[in-house]
Amino acid sequence: MPGTFVSIYVLAFDIDDRGQPVPAFDPRPAATKDAAIEEAKDLSTRHAGVAVWKRQGDPVVGEEGEPVIVFQAGRIGDYASRDECRQQRG
Repeated sequence: MPGTFVSIYVLAFDIDDRGQPVPAFDPRPAATKDAAIEEAKDLSTRHAGVAVWKRQGDPVVGEEGEPVIVFQAGRIGDYASRDECRQQRG
């Protein structure tokens, strides 16, 4: 759709002292979906879980759609349904 854009993010998770997945760092923007998945696969060797998600946005109306997980590995808990994932801006 003209005028829209897609933001893609990568995030790794570690396990906290209660056994729950927690973000290892702030979400990182990626240039492409393929680059994000490649980075996530690399991160998955050092973290308990990883997720890549995308969001479509329309700058004309100032809206971004819901996050859509395009890759995940390991433990990410309910991250995709939490506000941190929804509030990322591209």
